[in-house]
Amino acid sequence: MTDTHGAARPGLSSDHTTVDGTRVLTLRGEIDHTVKNELTEALLASDGATRPRTVVDLSGVTFMDSSGINVLIAAHQCMSDAQGWLRLAGAQHSVLRVLELVGLDQVIGCHSTVEQALTA
Repeated sequence: MTDTHGAARPGLSSDHTTVDGTRVLTLRGEIDHTVKNELTEALLASDGATRPRTVVDLSGVTFMDSSGINVLIAAHQCMSDAQGWLRLAGAQHSVLRVLELVGLDQVIGCHSTVEQALTA
């Protein structure tokens, strides 16, 4: 019998900066159900204070399933409620295709680069 519980799995890493008052969250890795809590924590403040303007740099994300879509929708709603916005930037073709298939690109602004997202 093979033990797969300890097998290495691609994960998600994130870091953030602030550009002119806008938070830029850079993600790398895969977004699926195993990292949805990490993604939620990265997008939404643990102290309950929502950052109203956030750009999510998806250029390092190689895979996203419906778990990521759900987290992005929830974050978009929270930021909109706080009179802010969420914008996505740099999605690779495979991730952008998922966003387009579910129509999320019509709800949340998708931009080719972080710079474009910041100035939109």
